Amino acid sequence: MAKKSSIEKNNRRRKLAKQYAPKRDRLKAVANDESLSLEERFQARLKLAELPRNASETRIRNRCEVTGRPRGVYRKLMMSRIALRELGSLGLIPGLVKSSW
Repeated sequence: MAKKSSIEKNNRRRKLAKQYAPKRDRLKAVANDESLSLEERFQARLKLAELPRNASETRIRNRCEVTGRPRGVYRKLMMSRIALRELGSLGLIPGLVKSSW
């Protein structure tokens, strides 16, 4: 199997998380519902554990859409601080003015 880039991995995780979100929510609701029997709740936990690991939203990493950099990412723009500065300096981001003195 060819080595996958971290950006592709993250995109696959996003897709899986979106696909399994309703099922995860249903199973979590059953597992946390104290009005149900302990056995039913335990079965829901087991089914939850059988889902793919990457179907969990906590495994998704905020990455820069331009460079793929995992740190220093502005959530609103989905861009790293470095890419933001570079594109801002070139005037490619509307409304952004890079100050210099």
